[in-house]
Amino acid sequence: MHTRVIAVLLFVSVASLALATQTGKIEPIGAVTDSRVAEGVKKVLEPKGYRVSLDDGSVVCEIWLRNKIPAQPKKDSPGALYSQLAESALVGVISFPQATTDYRGQNIPKGAYTLRYELIPNDGNHLGVAPNRDFVLLVPAASDDNPDATFKFDELVSLSRKATGTKHPAPLSLVQPESGTAAAVSKDDEDHWIFSAAIRLASGEDLPIALIVKGTAPQ
Repeated sequence: MHTRVIAVLLFVSVASLALATQTGKIEPIGAVTDSRVAEGVKKVLEPKGYRVSLDDGSVVCEIWLRNKIPAQPKKDSPGALYSQLAESALVGVISFPQATTDYRGQNIPKGAYTLRYELIPNDGNHLGVAPNRDFVLLVPAASDDNPDATFKFDELVSLSRKATGTKHPAPLSLVQPESGTAAAVSKDDEDHWIFSAAIRLASGEDLPIALIVKGTAPQ
C-alpha cells in the first residue's frame, strides 16, 4: 500500500511538472525603439510593451498595443467577436526576433509589423478558414506610417502581401478572450500559443483580446 501511494504521488508530481512546462511567460518591456516603426505610429502606442516567451524559453515576439483605439458602435457582423473595432484599425505593433509563420503557415521574415484589424469576407471562398472572422493582418512597419489611415479591404490585403511576398496577406487569428484583462500567454489543445491582454478604446472602455502569435490553422 505504501509503495502504491508513493507511485501515485510520483505520477502526480511528474504530471504537474509537465503541465508547468506548457506555460509561457510575459515580461514587460519599454517603448518600441525599432527605427522601421514610423514616429507617428510610435506616438499612439502604449509606453510599455510585452515580451512573449514560450515554454522552452524562446522569445516568439514582442508586442506594443495602441493606447486609444478608435471604436465604432457595435454593428451586426455575423461571426465576429470584436465588432467594436473598425475594419483596418491599427491595433498595435509586433516584432519577431526570428523568422516565423502566420496563421496560414506562410513564412514571415523577422522584423517589425503593424497589426491592423480585419474581418474575413463572409463568402464561400473563406468558409472553414477559422472558427470566427476576426484577424489582424501584418503589414511591414516601414510600409505603414499613418496610424489613423483607413483602408478598403483590398488595399489592406495588398499592403499585407508585402509581409509574405505571396498573393496572400499575412493573418494572425484573433480568438475568444478569457475573462480578465491582465497580459498572459497560454497554449490551447491545438498547439496555438495565445497572447491575451486588454486594449483601451478611445471611449475609455477596456476591451479584452486574444491573439494567436504562434500556430497555424488546422489542416
